[in-house]
Amino acid sequence: MKTFNIMLNSIVDVKDFVNIVNKYSCEIDLTSSRYIVDAKSIMGIFSLDLSKPIKVDVHCNESEEIFKELAKYEVK
Repeated sequence: MKTFNIMLNSIVDVKDFVNIVNKYSCEIDLTSSRYIVDAKSIMGIFSLDLSKPIKVDVHCNESEEIFKELAKYEVK
């Protein structure tokens, strides 16, 4: 498992993020405060507080490709 933080600043960012993660078969969770949602669920993402960084947990071995695609959302 690999964990990193992202920011989704617009509706377009959320849509693009969901399109990227849906290309992969692995489990990906988003955590904001006490809430954990499936990263592949656009409705789940909109239930989170998007004004703060969101923790991403990727549960798979093909994660290097995912990180390359999601790097533009990563918060350092």
